[in-house]
Amino acid sequence: MSILKWALIFFVVSIVAGILGFTGVSAASADVARVLFYIFVVIFIVLLLLGMTIFRA
Repeated sequence: MSILKWALIFFVVSIVAGILGFTGVSAASADVARVLFYIFVVIFIVLLLLGMTIFRA
């Protein structure tokens, strides 16, 4: 959940920076948020598959 929280924080920073006109900061924050979100999705899918197959009791 920590990765998803940081992705959301960087997304909000990107939105605020975009509204205020800081396009460089906005683009960088959006890229970091996107990478963190994809990492979260990959970890979630791996754990979901492991939970459905290997760790089934």
